[in-house]
Amino acid sequence: MNSDKLIDALFTQGWFVWDNFLTSHEVSELKACIPTDWSQAGVGRNDEYMTKKAIRSDKIQWLQSDMGPPVSDFLQRMNDVRLEVNRHLFLGLFEYESHFAKYEQGDFYQKHVDCFRGQENRKLTTVFYLNEDWQPEHGGRLKMYDLDDNELATLDPKAGRLVVFLSELFPHEVLPVTQQRVSIAGWFRTNGVSGNQLDIAR
Repeated sequence: MNSDKLIDALFTQGWFVWDNFLTSHEVSELKACIPTDWSQAGVGRNDEYMTKKAIRSDKIQWLQSDMGPPVSDFLQRMNDVRLEVNRHLFLGLFEYESHFAKYEQGDFYQKHVDCFRGQENRKLTTVFYLNEDWQPEHGGRLKMYDLDDNELATLDPKAGRLVVFLSELFPHEVLPVTQQRVSIAGWFRTNGVSGNQLDIAR
């Protein structure tokens, strides 16, 4: 089962690629829920939040369960992942926040880490892709690094693929796209700034 592979991979290396997390039909239904109104994405949190297109140029819309059954079903699937990870890895994941992310031609997101300084409650990052028939020339790959700046993986944003990794340990970037690219970015959070840290084998 892929859930077993997820747990093993998070424990041993801290990240996992789960292809066909949803069927093509489920992906299509979820794409039909993509909003038409978007907000310019920013960086930072709370009082330090600001838009900086030189760092990231995508647009976002936060997921809400009332966006339709496909969205609420996706959020339930992610809650199942949360429970499974907590059961085996004891990370104390408390809640899940996520948004649609839309990249138009030329958009990108520079290398970054998903934890905010002083607010290290994002423990596990997820990225789910909704791009059918994605081709290499379309760009938009996700590049992952370790904390020593060694490149670990370069991943195509193809439909049905879910990428999961420990938020504090893996800097990553989205390369420029040549056509529209849509994903759901999400984070499992602990309740407060403290929480168990998974010691992976390195």
